[in-house]
Parts: sequence; C-alpha cells; structure tokens
Amino acid sequence: MTRPLKIEDLYRFEIPGDPALSPDGERVAYTLATQDAGNDRVIRSIWEVRVGGGPARRLTHGPADTAPRWSPDGARLAFLRAGRLHLLSADGGEAVPIITPDRCPAGAGVPVWSPDGTRIAFAAPETRRADSAPVVIDALGWKADGAGLIGSVRTQLFVVDVESGEVVQLTREDRHVGSPSWSPDGTRLAYPAQTGPDSAAFGPSAAHVVEVGTEAPEPRRIGPADGLAGPVSWYPDGSALLVVGRTTFGVGHSELLRQPLDGSAPVPVSAALDRNVLPGGPGYPGALPQFHGDDIVFCARDRGATRLYRVDAAGISASPLPVGTGVSGCSVAPKAGRAAVVVSDSARFAEVVLLDLDDWTSGQQPARLTDHMARSLPEIALHPVTEREFGIADGTVVHGMITRAADTPPGGPLLVDVHGGPHNAWAPHSDPAHLYHQELATQGWTILTLNVRASDGYGEAFYTGAVGAWGETDEQDVLQSVAALVAEGLVDPDRIALTGYSYGGYLTCWLSARTDLFAAVVPGGVLVDLKSMAGTSEEGHLIAEHEIGDPARLTELSPLSHADAVRAPTLILHGGADDTCPVGQAEQWFHALRTRDVPARLVVYPGSSHLFLLDGRPSHREDYSRRLIEWVTTHTNR
Repeated sequence: MTRPLKIEDLYRFEIPGDPALSPDGERVAYTLATQDAGNDRVIRSIWEVRVGGGPARRLTHGPADTAPRWSPDGARLAFLRAGRLHLLSADGGEAVPIITPDRCPAGAGVPVWSPDGTRIAFAAPETRRADSAPVVIDALGWKADGAGLIGSVRTQLFVVDVESGEVVQLTREDRHVGSPSWSPDGTRLAYPAQTGPDSAAFGPSAAHVVEVGTEAPEPRRIGPADGLAGPVSWYPDGSALLVVGRTTFGVGHSELLRQPLDGSAPVPVSAALDRNVLPGGPGYPGALPQFHGDDIVFCARDRGATRLYRVDAAGISASPLPVGTGVSGCSVAPKAGRAAVVVSDSARFAEVVLLDLDDWTSGQQPARLTDHMARSLPEIALHPVTEREFGIADGTVVHGMITRAADTPPGGPLLVDVHGGPHNAWAPHSDPAHLYHQELATQGWTILTLNVRASDGYGEAFYTGAVGAWGETDEQDVLQSVAALVAEGLVDPDRIALTGYSYGGYLTCWLSARTDLFAAVVPGGVLVDLKSMAGTSEEGHLIAEHEIGDPARLTELSPLSHADAVRAPTLILHGGADDTCPVGQAEQWFHALRTRDVPARLVVYPGSSHLFLLDGRPSHREDYSRRLIEWVTTHTNR
C-alpha cells in the first residue's frame, strides 16, 4: 500500500550526488545526503556501490564528507571532510588527513589527481580570516553566499604531494581562480580566472595555464580576456583546452569551446545544439564535460530537463544519451567505456545509474545501481507531473508542468510557482526541495510550474528574452497561462495563489502589484529594490549591468516602486544570512506593505543562506513548506 509524500518525510530523505566511477569502471563512490533530526543538520557521507551487484555500502560516517575522487590506479579515494583533504584506501580502513592545518589553514577544494597519482591539485582560499578580524574591502566581490564576508581573501591554486603532505601554492594574484585540470603529461595545470578590474566580482574571465614544478611559476592567460570561462579541462592529446563558457561576456548560453594553446580564438563545439551547457553547481543541475575517446560527454538543458549529451570533438553532431531527464552528476571511465550518472525521474528524487558508452546506440537502458528512495521511503508514491504548453498573445509558447493528484476534481485551488535565476528552469519531475507541491496536491490543489521567458532549455533567444525588461516581458507568460487553466474549468478563479523564490520571489512581488488575480502570495528569497540590490548583493553588479543594463530602469523595474498597488495577503520567507538576495530586500517589502495596511508577515530563518531550501537546516526547510501551505490555504478558503 502506497501513500503520498508528507512534509515530515524529509527527515528520511537519502539523496545521492557527485558520483565518481573508478578507472576500471567497476565501483562508484558518491556522496549521500541524509538528515540528522536530533542535531538539525544534513549529514554527508561517502558511499560505494559495485557495478557487479550487491547493496550500496557506507565508506565514511561524515558529517561533512564530500567530493570523492579515485586515484588514477583506483587504489585510493581522496575526499573532503569539512573542507580538509583526506585519503581512504580502496580496501577500507580509516580515512587519513594528508594536509596539516598549518600548511593550508583555509582548507582545500575539490581534489584533482595528477596523472601519475603522486600529487593532488585544488583551489582554496589562500588564508583564513579570523571571525572577529576587521574586513578590509578595496574591490567588488567582498561577500559570497554561504561564506559571508570574504573581504580581500582570494581563492588560489595549490598542489600537495600525496606522500609527504608538502603543499605548494602556485598562484598569488588578486583574483579568484577556479578548479584546476592537469595536462595529460602532468607538467601543467589549466584553470579559469577572472580578468576584469574588480577581479573578485562577476565579470570577464579566461582560461589560464601554469607550469608545475618551477620555482616561480608564471600563469599565462589562454584566449580572449573579454569572454567568460567556466570549468576548464584538457583534450586527451594535450593539444588544446576544453572550456565551458562564452566568447563574449554577457547574458546568454554557455557553450563548449575548444581553446587552442597558442591563445588564438576559441572554436565553438556545441553551438549547433542551441542549448545551455550545464557543468553543475549550487542550485543548478548538470555535470562537468568529460572525454570518451574523441567524443565529449556533457550536460545541457532541454525544455526544463537536464540531459546528458555526446558530441564529437569537432562539434559536428550532438545527440542525447539515454539516461533520463534529470541528470545532476556524471563520471566517465574512458578506458572502461562507462559512465556513472545521478538521475532523477517521476518516481525517484535521485539514484545512481550506469551507462555503457560503447553501446549506447543499441537502445539499451541504463542499469540502476542504487535505490535509496525505495530504501528510505518504500511506501511513498509521488503525484504525477504532466507537461503543458500555453500560447501567449505575442506568439510565444510557454512550457509548464502541472502536478495534481490523479483523483482531483476540476474547479479546485491553484498554486502558481515561479522558479529562480531567472535562467533556471522547472523540470518535468518532482524534487526534494519543494515539498509543499506534493502536500498541496494531496489536499486537492493543482500546482502550475511555468518556464517563463528567460528560462533555460528553449534556445538562446528565449534565454535572453527578459534582459532589460524583468517583469514586463514575462508577466503575461504567467497571467495568460493561468487564464487558460481557468477557461478550461480546471481551477477556481477565486482560489489562486502565487509563490516563487529568488527571481521567482521578484516576479511574485511584481505580479502582486500588477494584478488582483492572486488571493494570496508567498515570495521567498526576494529582491524588490534593484538599485539597493546592485550595491548589496554578491550578484548585484551582474544584475544591474547585464540583466537590466540601463541604470535608469532599475527603479522602474523594482516592485518596491509599485507597492502602492499591492492588496493580496503576503507571506515573505527569507534566509537571514542570504548574500545573494540580502535580507534587507525582504525587510523593505514587509515595511512597504505593512505601512499600507496590507496583510503581511515576514519570516526570517537565522543563519540560512540563499540556498537553504536545498541543503539548509531540516527544520527550516520543513517550516518553509508548512508556513506556505498554511498561508495559501487560509487565504484562499471561501
């Protein structure tokens, strides 16, 4: 007998991620996130599953173990424990730290093994600032969500000798560097680094290369200084770099770029696909591109679904691989011809599967290696998600998803949920973060998640469709889609609620000032004043300069400028340590509504960053869903 998911079930969640396939393709190490109710925290430990069969087993006990990476010979596993680099024998035993705190006081970043297995490279802050020390600020980029005030501390490049623990710092520049990649011969490291005048802020970046083993290594920029470089790796023959980025800096798709080592213009590899390459990161799915022979395996989003693609090295053709539509991690073992992939679908939040890259055209289905959903929540059945398209009056077609219980009669309440970004997207399957979708569907609600203009997965023209016109361009995408459901008789026009987080919080506030359609609104992680946001958010400069562009429009496009028109009861939910959308944005909106006698409530979650809905305290995530449900049901009941 199955039952619907309840909010309290989040304490039983087991969510795998960040898979690492052993070089022989026989073992998959991965991070498993579980919930510790007693200490109100997420526990992350390293687990392993063998391809030949048998249940998954725990290798470490956490509570903060992440980023497992196999040595080239498969004999050892490097991982991070609370930011400290550790080694674990493939045969088991206790994990051993390989860097003493005095040699790298700020900890380490994701470990990257040298080809011969003798060294590990990583990017990490060069120093650790004392919590009580004054923060000196001379340039933009002085805060980071989840890290707080970083001042002038920059992320640099380090190499540690695995046997001796000796650490060498390779870069000492006033700029952040990204995660490194070893050249095939082990003599150089490639990495991305920013190139603009305020090099710690969002701005142009490029691939760089530095020699390893010289006394005073001099990093060398490879490629144009006015583009955008994300993760960097080497072509297997060492002839060029593979860069996730853009040839120009600005709002638009990231591509796969072949960057010649002579610094000449990068060559697009994935442009014909017209989809945004997703290397993965906080709040965004995807995986780093990896080589399999002459082909490149990478992630891109299509119609909201994150898929695994394969393209030949010349970029002539790109085709999706048959692993499903919710890829959030991938590890390729080129010699074994296999890939371990973390995939979500309509029945499971995330599981590890194995794909045969040498036989993918035969129609084979990936083999599922883990079943954490069935193990932790065996009695749960998720409500179905149905895809829809809505025609907008200007000819735009908007893609959305509807979640509702199979036996729900027409004419009930509707919750519209707007995603963040604005360049993120709703996927056509359930996720463990928005638990209120499942609970409201059980209560007879219809949930509409829309990928409005600026969403990822519909081509670059759609992706850039709201640049310079936030709210103005995409408001009809919401209003006309809702009108279509009302006209069909699917929902009650007097019982419609609106919510959204981050950019979704912005659009929720904007729409509540533009229409009386919504009986209740719940903006989360809000931004309402674009002018103050520009100077206080870690992404404020990027938003003001590139998403809006015209300084004169910052006030015009701010919901705060239109607060006089808001009438709907409003519940504002916000993380107290949010440096992406600072909590002052929520405070301004609450003040504006309460001084105008609008029913409003502000809930602040102390210590929670912008992404706390994904990995914050379980009690905060539970409270967020419960308060949202209570608010929308109270204010839509007749």
